[in-house]
Amino acid sequence: MAILQKHGKNSCPDLASIKENPADNIGQAGSQKKWAESSQNWTRPVLRIWTVVLLLGTCLLYCARVAMPICAVSMAERFSWSKRETGMVLGSFFWGYCFTQVLGGYVSDRVGGEKVMLLSAAAWGAMTAFTPILAHFCSQPIVSMTVSRFLMGLLQGVHYPSLASLCSQKVVESERGFLMSTVGSGSYLGTLVIGGIGSLMLDLYGWESVFYISGLLSVLWAYSMWKYLLKGEGPIITLESLGSAGTQSKLSKRNWLRLFRQPAVCAVIITHLCNASTFFTLLSWLPTFFKDTFPDAKGWVFNVIPWFVAIPSSLFSGYLSDHLISQGMKPYMLHKHTHRFFFKDLSFVFTLFLCGTTTFPTAVAFVSAIMGLTTFNHCGVSVNVQDLAPSCAGALFGVMNTCGAFTGVIMVYFSGYLIEATGSWASVFGLITVLNLLGLGTFLCFAEARRVDIDLAKGRYHNIHI
Repeated sequence: MAILQKHGKNSCPDLASIKENPADNIGQAGSQKKWAESSQNWTRPVLRIWTVVLLLGTCLLYCARVAMPICAVSMAERFSWSKRETGMVLGSFFWGYCFTQVLGGYVSDRVGGEKVMLLSAAAWGAMTAFTPILAHFCSQPIVSMTVSRFLMGLLQGVHYPSLASLCSQKVVESERGFLMSTVGSGSYLGTLVIGGIGSLMLDLYGWESVFYISGLLSVLWAYSMWKYLLKGEGPIITLESLGSAGTQSKLSKRNWLRLFRQPAVCAVIITHLCNASTFFTLLSWLPTFFKDTFPDAKGWVFNVIPWFVAIPSSLFSGYLSDHLISQGMKPYMLHKHTHRFFFKDLSFVFTLFLCGTTTFPTAVAFVSAIMGLTTFNHCGVSVNVQDLAPSCAGALFGVMNTCGAFTGVIMVYFSGYLIEATGSWASVFGLITVLNLLGLGTFLCFAEARRVDIDLAKGRYHNIHI
């Protein structure tokens, strides 16, 4: 059974505006709002430019983020860290990542996601470049690295909520899937670049060079974005801009509680929680897994091939998403498109296969399959939140990412404990499989495509079940 909306997405007033306008004037207000919102959307040439810029920014975001997991083995040897201490350093990133998600989305909904993204990129780029200095000049490197990773998490936590807010404000619905999947592929491209070039730099010039290069390039990207796209203006964030709703509505506490009581909203949060936490765990521990299990393997092989596979897979998922929307379908509606969930379920099977793998080529093939098949999440869950609540997409995505980052903290640290306690990686991969199956089952049972940040009591804004 497909679910279609009777009215266009932009023609429905949000919770705040529906109380301010009488029922008789809803049609006129809705048409005016639709015209205003459509006039603010990027034109296609501008959209292409921003897509490339945001792709590069996300790539550099992950270059800076993955620099520590890539260098973790060398740094552990240099500073005599145990597996548990290494897990504490890696996991501290996600503690910081938890705290700025909602705030980043809230501010982005009001002042614009591009401003928030620019400020944060300049800050986390500088922090990355200063990481080796902090490690060498502090008497307790374990403390300085834990604090620096925590600050990195704080600064990078606003990136994806600001991206979701920017996309919901500036991009039409039929093009969001490709933009989000293309920009999302930057995470795999960044991991690919830092895994390949970073591994070579690690062997040739030492682990410090990885942080210096990735940090300086990130600062250069932020400057270029400010100079050429924002024309040297801003980012200026004032108290007045934070207090005003801009193009987005402000939801009261009652309406936020009402929003979280929607099964579709809870489903997308739980699904993202499971997907993000397990992805962060794999991202943090896979380099160590290959080094421990296959000590003679070349780092550039296992740090490059899985992410090289993920990039075209992510782009294909975005193209498929927008094609399905152009045909009048939602790509994450399970009734019509069970094949996508079948692919995601297969990725869990490959995770289980890792538990018993004994050869290096087989392990690389399984990890590549996992990363390639999980990229479909970009045009499903990540876009679904913009359809469910476009009036507060940034803040709601921040809530989702907060939950994912919080469980990521626990998973990364607990994985280090499991490895030391059991001496086997099978327990970690088994736990990852269970969590992903939980997210899959929740999304299959409760996911919806309809907008839920409108007053569902208004009879003329209802869904038609065919």
